[in-house]
Amino acid sequence: MQDLEANKRNVVAFYGLMFNDCRPREAIERYTGDDYIQHNPHVATGKDGFIDYFERMAEEYPGKEVVFKGVWAEGDRVILHCHQIWPEGLEYAGIDIFRIDGNGKIVEHWDVLQVLPEESANPNGMF
Repeated sequence: MQDLEANKRNVVAFYGLMFNDCRPREAIERYTGDDYIQHNPHVATGKDGFIDYFERMAEEYPGKEVVFKGVWAEGDRVILHCHQIWPEGLEYAGIDIFRIDGNGKIVEHWDVLQVLPEESANPNGMF
């Protein structure tokens, strides 16, 4: 049985440590299971691919930030609705989906990102 609240806390802590604190190696060591499957086409699958990519992002984009706008959990999945703020004014709306194993560890990740548009046909915003 999954502990949904613990899973949500762990995923938020993982993402914050990796993205905001620029410590992807520590995030992987603390929060992932034996295997880590990646579906983002820009990031190699596995723990080493994740670490390599996000260490490079930390070096190339200091000051990047993610703001969590929503966190949901059901079964073995946790979903984040995120506002990514990158240097030089680039911003994204993102959905990240994580699969959690029976030990509460992250073992798989999917994401979709959209650049925040300058104009919108409605006043509702992305968040």
